[in-house]
Amino acid sequence: MARRRAVLAAALAAGLPPAASAQFRLQLWPTGLPAPALPSTDLQGRAWSLAALKGRVVIVNFWATWCGPCKEEMPTLQTLAELEGERIAVLAVNTRERPATVQRYLAATQLRLPVLLDPRGEATRAWQVDAFPTTVLIDTAGRPRIVVTGAVDWTGTEAARWIEALRGKGQKAA
Repeated sequence: MARRRAVLAAALAAGLPPAASAQFRLQLWPTGLPAPALPSTDLQGRAWSLAALKGRVVIVNFWATWCGPCKEEMPTLQTLAELEGERIAVLAVNTRERPATVQRYLAATQLRLPVLLDPRGEATRAWQVDAFPTTVLIDTAGRPRIVVTGAVDWTGTEAARWIEALRGKGQKAA
């Protein structure tokens, strides 16, 4: 419980704007609820599992090519992934679109994030996503901690504070 409060305190200390002006909503992942399964391979056929990413902060972003706020934040997710390198994993889960549609979008935007396809929306439902974009931040122990609904500048100070709160520091308390 102390760890959850510390994560939320870090998120709130990031200077969240008042709810009326916020472009995103921040909440904690439900206590004791494990991370559901993700689609297992990306568009290039590379296998992904959350268990294999333990030790790194993982950002799982649920999006669609028709979603304006998704398009707004995707370049900042790409930049974050490039700046952090192996210290962080950024996975983009595309929901209910055909592979050809997603591939055209990625080619047009020159985004190189790993994109996992969820053609029937099963993973999206399991992660309890009901709006796009929704991003789940997972700590280095593999536990989902923060859910962000709405567009975020992932290179900004708020996101940096959330990510730092999820790194190995203070992981002893649950």
